[in-house]
Amino acid sequence: MRPSFDEIYMDLANKLAMRSHCVKMHVGAVLCKDTRIISLGYNGPPAGTHNCDEEWAEHGCPRDSKGGCSLAIHAEQNAILYAAKNKASMEGSTLYVTLSPCLLYLLCWN
Repeated sequence: MRPSFDEIYMDLANKLAMRSHCVKMHVGAVLCKDTRIISLGYNGPPAGTHNCDEEWAEHGCPRDSKGGCSLAIHAEQNAILYAAKNKASMEGSTLYVTLSPCLLYLLCWN
């Protein structure tokens, strides 16, 4: 049986989550349009900074006032920002994420 594109993209999002350097949570995201991948992302610190699993291996990075990671960028944010940076049209696209996406980014995206 051939897998559906939904299954393929969610499998890929799960694999991408394994790339995360976050100690607390691993999240992956795939942004697709018309059966084509526009962008990928996973949660973690901005490129060129630090890796939480190396710098704070036991407990993870410092937490913000709500208990969230104070340094990482969300997987869906990474995928959307990369697509925007490369001027890819996201209109009509689908975002596959391994965790409920942050409402702030979904409101900005729509």
